[in-house]
Amino acid sequence: MKRAALAVVSVLALTSALTACSGGEDKPSASPSAPKAKQITPAQRLAKVIVTKDDLPGYNVDEPEAEYAFAKSPDEVTVDRSGCAPLAYAMNQLPLGEPQADVTRSAGSGYGKASTYITLASYEPAAETESVLAGLAKAVTECGDGFTAKAGKNTTAYDSVTTEKGTSTGAVAFRSTMTFRGITHTLHTEAVRKGDVLAVYFSVNGFAIADSTRPSDAKMSADVVSAQNAKLAA
Repeated sequence: MKRAALAVVSVLALTSALTACSGGEDKPSASPSAPKAKQITPAQRLAKVIVTKDDLPGYNVDEPEAEYAFAKSPDEVTVDRSGCAPLAYAMNQLPLGEPQADVTRSAGSGYGKASTYITLASYEPAAETESVLAGLAKAVTECGDGFTAKAGKNTTAYDSVTTEKGTSTGAVAFRSTMTFRGITHTLHTEAVRKGDVLAVYFSVNGFAIADSTRPSDAKMSADVVSAQNAKLAA
């Protein structure tokens, strides 16, 4: 299915304090201060809090393969209704806004079943996270009649977008439908803010879509959402 994972790594330099001698006679210089502890980068922090197989017994947790991504970055995506762009990003594992770093994983419980994709993105200042979430909520209300997203040779037409109750308190959640080879499929998306991190969950049954003989309704996995939210809150 269409997936993307982007990571940003920055380099931090260690500094040491300079010492000085005061007036008159020579005196032993003060001992150099201890070097500052190396700070963790936003990308490293997200890598520590993204769920792993240990957090989700019975699930396979993997990094999505880039070759199957709908787009490598939001810049590659165009939509026929500009206000719907946040929805296209959220449903294709692309970061919303301008985060410091982001990371994506997929979690599935077995062949033929729906998979839930988790995309974490961190923002500075933290208030930007709330703004990005509000932008997503606005897009849900404005794009009920659907929209079409394109990136290179990839095109996905979403027939409808409808607000729904999420599994997390305070989440922006919606279901969308798409038709592939005459078969309708229902997808579910949920986004929740945890401090300066936005967690976006997207559930889809790629097996059913590829099979093209049966409709699907990929319910959001409460287990996956709960496990990831717990790690963010720890």
